[in-house]
Order: sequence, then structure tokens, then C-alpha cells
Amino acid sequence: MSGHDFEENLVLLNRLKKGDKTSFTLLFTKYYKDLVNFSFSYTNDIQESEELVQDVFLRIWENRQSLQITVSLKSYLLKSVQNRCIDLIRHRNIQKKYRISILEDPVLYETSTDHYVLHSELEIRLNDALQMIAEEYSKPFRMSRFEGQKYDVIAEELKVSVRTVEVRIAKALQLLREELKDFL
Repeated sequence: MSGHDFEENLVLLNRLKKGDKTSFTLLFTKYYKDLVNFSFSYTNDIQESEELVQDVFLRIWENRQSLQITVSLKSYLLKSVQNRCIDLIRHRNIQKKYRISILEDPVLYETSTDHYVLHSELEIRLNDALQMIAEEYSKPFRMSRFEGQKYDVIAEELKVSVRTVEVRIAKALQLLREELKDFL
């Protein structure tokens, strides 16, 4: 990215934080197509990709005043879309496993519908809560809990100590408990 693009994005972000709809429209127009194409590489569904990218932009607009972007705007957007794609794929896998279990044991459907609905709702709430906490806490949490990575691997990838990973995951758990207290 050229210095001009960086400065232009910084100006647009500052205007966006103040509620300037034109800045939002410019950012949306500038990145929408590339983000949909990026998302499509995960979803293989153009409609889902468009909805997913629109959702990312909606969250940016809703959280514009507290938006903290420490990387390039394009990197931030790509990571946001990637995270939403991963969440979508996980949700699809849960649905697929559930459908398979119903086919294998239809009686299970009658007794576990409430459990499935509760689990799906919890997953949605958890993902929303993870979006709300700082990435320095949510990222190691996701790597540990969702990707099954060991603390030392996470520490190496994030270029921090194992103790820092432990502290950040503990903090993520604390923040998640606060965010999900009404649900749990």
C-alpha cells in the first residue's frame, strides 16, 4: 500500500468515527468486491459471501466510535472477513454433524432439539462476544479453544511468552464470562 493510500484511509477512518456516511460509502465501495472474492474462497457461495462482507461492514459502522485499527485497513478488513468465514464454516460443520446424528437416530431429534437450539445460540453469542473483546485476548483464545493449538505454539506464532498467552486467555475467559453472564 502506498503512503497516499494509508493517509487516505486514515482520513476516511477518522471521518467514519465521527459518523460521516460518505466516508463509510467510500470504504465500502473501495473494498467490497475484493472482500467478497476473498470470502468466496472460503464459502464457495456468492450470496453468503456478500452477506458476510455486508455484516462485517455493518459491524464497523455500528462500532465506528470505538474502532481501533492497529494494522492497515485492508489487513483489518481481510482478517475480519476471514474470522467471519471461519465462524460460518464452524457453524456449517455443527449443523452437518447434527443432521447426520438425526439421520442415524431420529428419536434423538425429539429429545435434543432444545439442546441443539441452546448450543447454536451459545455459539452465536460466543462469536459475537469474541468480536467485542480486543484481538490480543480473543486471538489466543480462538487459537487454543477452537484450533486446538498448544500454548507454546501460540506463543511462538504471536511472538510472546507462554505466560503472556496464559494471561491473555485467562483475561479472554473473564471478559467472555462478563459478556455472556445473561446467557449463562
